[in-house]
Amino acid sequence: MIVKGTQRARDAVDARAPNYIQAKVAQFVRDHRLEKARVLDVGSGTGYLQDVVQDYTGIDISRSAARYYHKRFVAGTATAMPFSDHEFDAAWSIWVLEHIPNPEAALLEIRRVVKPGGLLYMLPAWDCTPFAALGHEVRPYEDFGFRDRLVKASIPVRTLPEFWFITAVPSRLIRSMAAVWGPTQLHYTRLTPNYQEYWQADSDAVNSLDRAEMMMWFETRGDTCLNCEQGWDRFLQTEGPLIIRRGPK
Repeated sequence: MIVKGTQRARDAVDARAPNYIQAKVAQFVRDHRLEKARVLDVGSGTGYLQDVVQDYTGIDISRSAARYYHKRFVAGTATAMPFSDHEFDAAWSIWVLEHIPNPEAALLEIRRVVKPGGLLYMLPAWDCTPFAALGHEVRPYEDFGFRDRLVKASIPVRTLPEFWFITAVPSRLIRSMAAVWGPTQLHYTRLTPNYQEYWQADSDAVNSLDRAEMMMWFETRGDTCLNCEQGWDRFLQTEGPLIIRRGPK
């Protein structure tokens, strides 16, 4: 079941998303001269990015998506991809990792199939909220019982920048100290997805990913973030892609 009204809103967002993402990814390709590189699109959906580069491969869990492709398409899961080690020069994944129950397994696979020195463009939906599944932000109070009304009432406070700062930044700093000791395990928050009603963006997300956490995950494996701030500011970034150059190991 898709709720009336919310489906129209979702369609409006989806109609804009391909053009927006195509422009961003095309800029990434131009900036790094990847037009002729061998590129993998992880969670490629309908393949709307397949013409951004010449040598394109899309992988998606939905076999029925194959009808949208005029370039190479492989049906498969991001956590066990049927490709050789170091097969690709670059890879990207757009709004996918938040829907994978084990996102760290997907990151390990992405690193495995991209050659040393290759580039990654990672853009999941960062910081998906636990109240998106039931649409607490967009539904009226009368839709909820007492407990969920309290959740809805707390949202204006929980979405304040100050609230994010006092809850997220200390955790990021502590995790950065742990990163000194070597490769970190990816920390993320598990969510309960709603596959019946799409109330708002990311109602169907299964996890919430932190941008700084993923940045540290890559860096502790010898990779380099090409678009991350330095010093204190690196712990304040919350939006935008991670552009990663894969390390030698």
